[in-house]
Amino acid sequence: MSLKRSPLHAEHKELSAKLVDFAGWEMPISYPTGTLEEHRQCRKGCVTFDVSHLGSVLVEGREAFDELQYAFTNDLSRIQPGRAQYSHLLNNNGHVIDDVIIWWTGEQQFEIMPNASNTKRVEMALLQRGKKIKVNNVTETRAVLAVQGPSARNILKRLSKDAATVERFHVSKTMIRGIPVTVAGTGYTGEDGVELSVPKESASTVWNLMLEYGSIPAGLGARDTLRLEAGLPLHGHELGEGITPNQANMKWVVAIDKGDFMGKESILSELKAGPSRILRGFLSNSRRPLRHGHEILMNDEVIGHVTSGNFSPTLGKGIAMGFIDPDVEVGSPVLIRGTKSDSEAEVTKLPFYRPK
Repeated sequence: MSLKRSPLHAEHKELSAKLVDFAGWEMPISYPTGTLEEHRQCRKGCVTFDVSHLGSVLVEGREAFDELQYAFTNDLSRIQPGRAQYSHLLNNNGHVIDDVIIWWTGEQQFEIMPNASNTKRVEMALLQRGKKIKVNNVTETRAVLAVQGPSARNILKRLSKDAATVERFHVSKTMIRGIPVTVAGTGYTGEDGVELSVPKESASTVWNLMLEYGSIPAGLGARDTLRLEAGLPLHGHELGEGITPNQANMKWVVAIDKGDFMGKESILSELKAGPSRILRGFLSNSRRPLRHGHEILMNDEVIGHVTSGNFSPTLGKGIAMGFIDPDVEVGSPVLIRGTKSDSEAEVTKLPFYRPK
């Protein structure tokens, strides 16, 4: 089966990007600058990611609000049109099927951004009750550019003042050099920035303008190390089948009092009993990267496994996340057992990094 390609595929080839299979899409993992430099530029300047592999599901209709309230865990009544909200889609066991961003773009119009592999699941969840809403997968009609870093808004301001002033978790439809774009104050790096949804025929124009005015291209390798430092979960690692929001330190995503929603009864049961495990960070004493699947040991006993791990360019040490017993105290020493060598580490609260 052939891989899907972003509208920016030609630009990535021109820039000699290393392209890989990412959830069925051929996407850039890095450019000749390398993942470490792309990571550092996001922390101190501005980078632009192509995240067009993420889904875009347009939901419209008088009952759209009610269906989103039932399908997802967060409470849309806390926000209003022109805002964005992070939320979870659960199954009946209370496990996180997907985590999404909901852009409330019009009075009865929402754009949902699921993970690439879960777009169809989100569509099915919204249609299961047979309500009168329109659900359209518009993923392949647009590109999404994530402009991230402390200089992101200053660079974007040279293209569009309106786009540059969209606040965190706000959404606005505006123009960049005559091109209609939807701008959301969201991202996945721990830094300030925005995400731009651009018609696919205009994607290369906006991409090249960002690079011309001082942003550098960054691949999904840097996006992963950035989100790991920021303690942000990744579907299939810290979120997925067998994992609840409570276990992932995301009780705040579940509006338990808003009314009925999928998985509510299971979440109530877990809240009563307490989670059996909790997501923690692990900070190594060395520069050796920690890796997914490595064992986490305390007193020679395996207490968990690394769900995400790598070298932190900002901290200069190996970092990881993984699920362990809630009773294990922060600061406790652990051993991370790799395939060739072990790393001493300590249990720490997340995130590893916060912007100044």
